[in-house]
Amino acid sequence: MSCSSSSGSEGEEEGFDSYRKGGYHAVRIGDPFSGGRYIAQRKLGWGQFSTVWLAYDTLSSSYVALKIQKSAQQFAQAALHEIEFLSAAADGDLQNTKCVVRLIDHFKHAGPNGQHLCMVLEFLGDSLLRLIRYNRYKGLKMDKVREICRCVLTGLDYLHRELGMIHSDLKPENILLCSTIDPAKDPVRSGLTPLLEKPEGNANGGGGSSTMNLIEKKLKRRAKRAVAKISERRVSMVGGEASSNTERSLDGIDMRCKVVDFGNACWADKQFAEEIQTRQYRAPEVILKSGYSFSVDMWSFGCTAFELVTGDMLFAPKEGNGYGEDEDHLALMMELLGKMPRKIAIGGAKSKDYFDRHGDLKRIRRLKYWPLDRLLVDKYKLPEAEAKEFTEFLSPILEFAPEKRPTAQQCLEHPWMNVVSTQNNADNVESQMRNLHIKG
Repeated sequence: MSCSSSSGSEGEEEGFDSYRKGGYHAVRIGDPFSGGRYIAQRKLGWGQFSTVWLAYDTLSSSYVALKIQKSAQQFAQAALHEIEFLSAAADGDLQNTKCVVRLIDHFKHAGPNGQHLCMVLEFLGDSLLRLIRYNRYKGLKMDKVREICRCVLTGLDYLHRELGMIHSDLKPENILLCSTIDPAKDPVRSGLTPLLEKPEGNANGGGGSSTMNLIEKKLKRRAKRAVAKISERRVSMVGGEASSNTERSLDGIDMRCKVVDFGNACWADKQFAEEIQTRQYRAPEVILKSGYSFSVDMWSFGCTAFELVTGDMLFAPKEGNGYGEDEDHLALMMELLGKMPRKIAIGGAKSKDYFDRHGDLKRIRRLKYWPLDRLLVDKYKLPEAEAKEFTEFLSPILEFAPEKRPTAQQCLEHPWMNVVSTQNNADNVESQMRNLHIKG
């Protein structure tokens, strides 16, 4: 959960029982923060540790994302951890060109539930996960994927080479577009007038009534979703199913993006956790506990690039009869990438849980091999040449041996990244980000 226009779980609320001592801070529209510098405008989303609000910065006359952490000690500690990494990233990127979310300010805010650490971040748009959903899981055109990859790789190159930082939770959810998909949700493009004081009837808090309003809104949303589902069923019954299969145009959507959410980041020479990364984007060396470095982010990047091209996750492991998620995950990797070299298979602290001494999986014996280039052609109907070029880019990133994976810098120099498209002449990302920053 970061600074998106659309953070949090879709169609859910954070739960009123979490607004208690040690929990969330109750925010009302028009509430001032940091001595009146920031004024809350509307809620953008929520996460396990925090809520995020669109706020107006009266000092710079711009909209920002205000992330308000729960007040309990463990949440405050997590916020300090994230602030450490965001500050390092901001300090080394004074011109705001490195495709990493910008921390503008941080402060403490005292409320009835305790003292909350607050982070002020630049306002960004929708996540790549939201973009994939918006595109109905169809997969994006290659020039759009290339544009996104260029930004993500620019961010990773900066984190790895210049800062010595591992993100350790890269995935579509943690990469945000610089602008919203829907211009109406962008406070600048939609011409939103900032609200600089509490609305009428909200001066004394109105806690009860605002809670009732939230409950009413929640019920209305549920009712709307139920009605939508019923009408969807009716449409499919009368054979109107094709409407949901029509392609959505992505023209006009700015594909520039930034890497966000540094809550799990670590320094390469000072690692905090053995188990890192979200399951589907987890590298084999993390599953086997054989040590990790910057190349884990490259593995996650490879999984994300595949998802952008196809609309599907590269690996979605499940528990099976007599085997767990980890073993299924390793089996899926080998079905796509070939047998794991024995030295790697048996080289981790957890290798014996999954592999025998020959480097074969203990419980999943029959693998169905489907190489990446064939999968892209046979299942996802990519033209042969396009599939071949993309496979040449992606395969090295998905090497079982972490030291053989290319760096982000090497990926940026790969021929696939430098194909000149008729629509996009592959302008230098740093100058594009600088222009965006100047305009903003």
